[in-house]
Amino acid sequence: MHNSIQVTISVNSANTIDLLIAQLNELGYEGFEELDNTLLAYCAEPDFDEQALQQLLAAHGAGYEKNIIAAQNWNAFWESNFSPVVVDDFVAVRAEFHQPIQGVQYEIVITPKMSFGTGHHATTRMMMQQMQGLGMEGKNIFDFGTGTGILAILAEKLGAANVLAIDYDEWCITNATENTARNNCQKIRLSQADVPPDTDEQFNIILANINKHIILQFLPALNAKLTNNAYLLLSGLLAEDEQDILAATSPMRGLEHISTTALDKWICMLFAKK
Repeated sequence: MHNSIQVTISVNSANTIDLLIAQLNELGYEGFEELDNTLLAYCAEPDFDEQALQQLLAAHGAGYEKNIIAAQNWNAFWESNFSPVVVDDFVAVRAEFHQPIQGVQYEIVITPKMSFGTGHHATTRMMMQQMQGLGMEGKNIFDFGTGTGILAILAEKLGAANVLAIDYDEWCITNATENTARNNCQKIRLSQADVPPDTDEQFNIILANINKHIILQFLPALNAKLTNNAYLLLSGLLAEDEQDILAATSPMRGLEHISTTALDKWICMLFAKK
């Protein structure tokens, strides 16, 4: 197991953070935390390319600080920073070292490692809130960019018949495999991939909590994978991204914008395929 590099980046706008996450992903960064005007980014020490990081941040006029997190301290580091998340009385997300959460319909146990999706981020919370009204019983679900597997796990708990969950990152698939097993999931297929499946399989509901650039790139492919009377739920989006998403979806025949919900500076957009 390798040491991890923690890079602390000072930024001046939420839009810059969103763009940096997408760009740092391409450089091999595997985990992110957002604080006020600060982005914490993590990658394995062998994957750290300081020259590439300096070039990327110079284009944004941003500075950074670098710290090494010893491999044997990684779990302790996350444990000290991970608190349970409760979404209304609907679902609670906790780590194995927390006590069970009372008074919720569903509980998800997540190992807090370097994968996106613990329920703390506004986009994950909104996705979970919207999922409770989509009627997932007996449905075929596609989770595009699964991270920890949290949304796929919730989909199975909500009665989904089959869930295909993909992520481009090997670490995420490893982590999601651990989490699906920990939650006794039997209907989730995990696959390391960065594009929707090139098969005839179609889906009743597609979940994509990624970022605007990837969503825009794959919107036509996602739309093509929807059955009739299906739903497309999108997040990882900032409020200012809404018009770009609406402009991209408006030419897509049969795809109707149902609602946009907002939390902090983030939004979650629901579409229906007629």
